[in-house]
Amino acid sequence: MAKAKTVYVCSECGGQSLKWQGQCPHCTAWNTLVETVAEAATVGSNRFNAVSGSSRLQRLGDVEAREENRVPTGIAEFDRVLGGGLVPGAVVLIGGDPGIGKSTLLLQALAALGDAHKTLYVSGEESPQQIALRAKRLVLDAGAIELLAEISLEKIQVTLTAQKPQIAVMDSIQTLYSEQLASAPGSVAQVRECAAQLTRVAKSTGMTMILVGHVTKEGALAGPRVLEHIVDTVLYFEGDTHSSFRLIRAVKNRFGAVNELGVFAMTEKGLKGVNNPSAIFLSQHPEPVAGSCVVVTQEGTRPLLVEIQALVDDAHAQNPRRLGVGLEQNRLALLIAVLHRHAGIACFDQDVFVNAVGGMKITEPAADLAILMAMVSSLTNQPLPKKLVVFGEIGLAGEVRPVQRGQERLKEAAKLGFTHALIPEANKPKQPIAGLEIIAVRRVSEAVLALREQV
Repeated sequence: MAKAKTVYVCSECGGQSLKWQGQCPHCTAWNTLVETVAEAATVGSNRFNAVSGSSRLQRLGDVEAREENRVPTGIAEFDRVLGGGLVPGAVVLIGGDPGIGKSTLLLQALAALGDAHKTLYVSGEESPQQIALRAKRLVLDAGAIELLAEISLEKIQVTLTAQKPQIAVMDSIQTLYSEQLASAPGSVAQVRECAAQLTRVAKSTGMTMILVGHVTKEGALAGPRVLEHIVDTVLYFEGDTHSSFRLIRAVKNRFGAVNELGVFAMTEKGLKGVNNPSAIFLSQHPEPVAGSCVVVTQEGTRPLLVEIQALVDDAHAQNPRRLGVGLEQNRLALLIAVLHRHAGIACFDQDVFVNAVGGMKITEPAADLAILMAMVSSLTNQPLPKKLVVFGEIGLAGEVRPVQRGQERLKEAAKLGFTHALIPEANKPKQPIAGLEIIAVRRVSEAVLALREQV
């Protein structure tokens, strides 16, 4: 029997190489080549031909640009992340850690759609009995949901063609396999081929396709990177499995805003949307404590108030520690240097620990000023005023730079009962905001002096 020919496939880009190399020659990623059996070319299969329709030449001006009618899922926070609801013909990829609540959320969404829309739930990981028990435990009226326990792509395509559902869920894409390929389910070739074929079905029929994806230990979606390029929307389900709160973040959305955030609470009856998500990220201290500062961060179109906690203490090792949880590590080192150079406050012999409360991950630089104020408060052991919010970007020259959507941030803070705001001069509103006193600063040194006056 002839030995099967093998090739090495990159798990990041899907590129192939005849021999193993430490670095992928296509995307230059390191240690991503995996040995797989070479697949024979299949007749009529084009894994990259995801978009259906005629290939005739036409002018862009002749194409009718119209908004697609969205289908609300009945879950407000989920609709917010999607951009208003599900779009016919769109392919949504949702990934997250095991047990985070992906299947629960999608089962709730299909049950909420009810008899108004024909739905199909394809499960490759759980039996129909397990799904029925979950629906019973969540007290869902899921009688109208069509259920199929199958992992063969060809059999799933036959069912999709026969039933013609408006919304179909594939749980999960890593469990599916095509009989045209010899590799095992979950391999780079299988994931890429199954996703491309399902996308082609969705585009040609106007069916909304939702794919559930596994994640790696680094938190990225498992499978080739091309998987995220094929689909229209990529959602990440985040949160600590030991906490009751869950976050859904959109990192790609062809039909809505990216970086949109949905906040849920896991209850006995499933995931429930949180009406006031800022309350999750604010600690309830009976009295003001040193090292605590509230920042107004922007997640998509939603302003959120998050508490930043800092602990600055004498270092007991030769190299002081710099640790940021939920914040960028390199940004913290930059802010410590700016604080020393432009405000005269040295932390070179101090351990500095900074944390964003509630497991929140803040990537925008608008939290810079709040981090510095929390550090100064901890170093001097002087609590900040309880009803103070802070936001602003810090430059290397010590200037406090403006941030986007300053007015929306201030209005959200005023709505939640905050009375003082330390902000960049350029973000100072032209019209006063009722109940909110504005403290506008241009430089870090001015912010430190204003802080001392407040305390």
